[in-house]
Amino acid sequence: MQPIVELLKAVLLGIVQGITEWLPISSTGHMLLVNELLHMQFSKDFVDLFLVVIQLGSILAVVVLYFHKLNPFAPSKSRDEKRQTLALWAKVVVACIPAGVIGVLFEDKIDAWFYNAPVIAAALVVYGIAFLVLEARNRRPRVQTLEQLDYKTAFLIGVIQVLALVPGTSRSGSTILGAILLGCSRYVAAEFSFFLAVPIMFGASGVKLLGAGFVLSPMEWGVLLTGMAVAFLVSIWAIRFLMRYIRRHDFKAFGIYRIVLGTIVLAYFILNR
Repeated sequence: MQPIVELLKAVLLGIVQGITEWLPISSTGHMLLVNELLHMQFSKDFVDLFLVVIQLGSILAVVVLYFHKLNPFAPSKSRDEKRQTLALWAKVVVACIPAGVIGVLFEDKIDAWFYNAPVIAAALVVYGIAFLVLEARNRRPRVQTLEQLDYKTAFLIGVIQVLALVPGTSRSGSTILGAILLGCSRYVAAEFSFFLAVPIMFGASGVKLLGAGFVLSPMEWGVLLTGMAVAFLVSIWAIRFLMRYIRRHDFKAFGIYRIVLGTIVLAYFILNR
């Protein structure tokens, strides 16, 4: 094993993670394809842990960028603003319940049944078509701000987020698509999707690290922390890019990209079987 080469692989995977986690194009599909090309020279258990825990870097980007909006104790906020922030967190918790329960109960079965190239490719294509169909409707959203998002809508977004447990659907893709279907603007859908990721990703990463007992070799820690750091920096850019992009554009480009990627993923694994 060449340490420098493995660190470079971690950098590349961190870049892919940082970009694809927040754009509705499926980080799983991309990470699977890139990891197949790179072949990290570690045990399967560590690679599985790496591909989950690297998400901590991405989620820290949300915490940094939205720290003021997510902090209910900011001195500069009025009493009403603090109340609204606490209400936002309550909606996030409500929306996380469905995926949290299903994920804990059926994680092993979901991985066994769905973590394969045909399912990932199909999910990429189906969701790509869904984005194209959704944008063709062109309806005026009823929820223009996070304050207008009620608990019922938040919970239903969480129900739709359960679909993201199937690899290839994309967590951000599921929640954004679901939120828009339920009447949210693209901006509200994207922001709420970011905030939903905070407890989900912290929980998933914590479970993986606890399962490993935090016992990793110095090389494994170096690779993991490198991937997380790169994912953090790239996520800062990706989040800012997406929020600027959706002010002027819709999600059709992402839909087309998903269909093309799904076709490539399926073709790659068929040809290399």
